[in-house]
Amino acid sequence: MLSEPLPSTLDVRKAAVRGVSIRGALKPLDLQRFRALLADDNGVIQAQLSFTRDEENRHIIQLAVTAEVVVTCQRCLEPLSKNLACDNTLAVVWTDEQAAQLPRHLEPLIVEEEACRLWDVVEDELILALPAFSYHTTEECQQTLARFNAGQAPAEEPAASEKPNPFNVLAQLKPGSKT
Repeated sequence: MLSEPLPSTLDVRKAAVRGVSIRGALKPLDLQRFRALLADDNGVIQAQLSFTRDEENRHIIQLAVTAEVVVTCQRCLEPLSKNLACDNTLAVVWTDEQAAQLPRHLEPLIVEEEACRLWDVVEDELILALPAFSYHTTEECQQTLARFNAGQAPAEEPAASEKPNPFNVLAQLKPGSKT
């Protein structure tokens, strides 16, 4: 279900004036900062962006992103498929001062040039949507660990009487000891 690739840049202000909507696909390899958080390069990212103007004449982006990616389970360190989804409403602003004046329901997107890097916007949203820690179910991790342990015989420890006592050396240094 791979759609057309998402354009990498767009003049979001002109798109908002025209009421443009675009949809496109990306691969994890297209987003290097997000890719660094994944277990492998497999996956599909779908993004839909709708550009409008609100009643205050602000440039608004409605963003919806879904992704099917592979992360690392933090318990067993094996690959784990993860579905991510995020929806956000962004207001395009030019300065930090304008961003500070936005209502709370709008997230600022500071765009200093005419062209905005859409891939960066999508990447930022995915990084925020990715949980800090991802885990298989406990049973899945236990099965994985059992497979590792089944292939290895437990290392036999020498009997306590066979180990040399490291304090024997100190006993020889004691005054009045017979050597």
